Amino acid sequence: MPKVGIIYNDIKPIAGRVAIELKDKLTAVGWDVAITSSIGGILGYSNPESPVCHTPIDGLTPPGFDPEMKFAIVLGGDGTVLAASRQVAPCGIPILAVNTGHMGFLTEIYLNQLPQAIEQAIAGEYEIEERAMLTVKVLRGESVLWEALCLNEMVLHREPLTSMCHFEIAVGRHAPVDIAADGVIVSTPTGSTAYSLSAGGPVVTPGVPALQLVPICPHSLASRALVFPDTEPVNIYPVNIPRLVMVVDGNGGCYIFPEDRVYLERSPYNVRFIRLQPPEFFRILREKLGWGLPHIAKPTSVELP
Repeated sequence: MPKVGIIYNDIKPIAGRVAIELKDKLTAVGWDVAITSSIGGILGYSNPESPVCHTPIDGLTPPGFDPEMKFAIVLGGDGTVLAASRQVAPCGIPILAVNTGHMGFLTEIYLNQLPQAIEQAIAGEYEIEERAMLTVKVLRGESVLWEALCLNEMVLHREPLTSMCHFEIAVGRHAPVDIAADGVIVSTPTGSTAYSLSAGGPVVTPGVPALQLVPICPHSLASRALVFPDTEPVNIYPVNIPRLVMVVDGNGGCYIFPEDRVYLERSPYNVRFIRLQPPEFFRILREKLGWGLPHIAKPTSVELP
C-alpha cells in the first residue's frame, strides 16, 4: 500500500478542512495516509528565564513519516513550508506545497489547482528540485546547547530594542573579521529572497552552491553582503554584548551569551520540492516580487503578475 503524508497549518481553518477531505479521498483510493500539524516543526521559543529550548534535529519527524513515504502534501503558507521542511528533510520525503497563505513564495500550487496536482503526483509526473539547508548549532565549549535545520536564514541580533552589536565572524579557515551592526544574517540561496534581500543582500539562484553573510544596518561603508562557498562553515562570536537572540527561519531560537558561539554549516539534508512543471526561478521572481518587469509596463506585450 503506497504511503503519503499530509502536513497542515492548524491555525488556518481552510487548511485543516482540506487536510481532512484529502485524507478521506486518498484513503478511499488505497493510500496509507499519515496526517500531522506543522506545529511539530515549530522550534521552541526561549525567554530570559529559560534561554535555551533544545529541539534536536532528528526529534521533529512526525509519527508515521518515514523514508518509505512517496511524498508529503503541505497545506499552508511559507511559514508552514519552512516548518514542514524541518519535519521531513531528514527522511528525504518530497514535498508538494499548496498555498493557503499569502505570498506563497515556496509553494508550488494554489488550492484551486489541488485536484489536478494530486493526480499528477500519484502518477509520478513531476520533477524533484532539491534546496540546500543549514545546520545551525549553539555551542558552549564543545557542548551543543541547541541545534536546528534552517532553509531560509539564521538571524542574530539584540533585543528588545535594536542597537549596535559587535561580532567576530570566521568563515572557513579565513581570518576572522569584526562587524559592528544591528545584527547579522546568514542565508541559503533559498533565503536570499527573504530577510537578506530586505537587508540589501543579492538574490542567489537556488542551484548556486553558496551561502551569504549580510550585516543588518552596518556601522561601516565597507560592510557589505558576502557570498561564499557553502563548503565553508561559519563561526560567529558575540563581542561585548550581555545577551543576543538568535532566530531561525523567522521562528523560535535561543539566547546567545558571550561565552557561546554560533556554528553554521551546510546540512547533509536537502529539502526536496515536487515541481509539477520544470522549475523556473525567474518566473517566480517576476510573479512574486515584480523582478524584470519593464519600467514602463506594456499591457499588450507584458503579462503582469
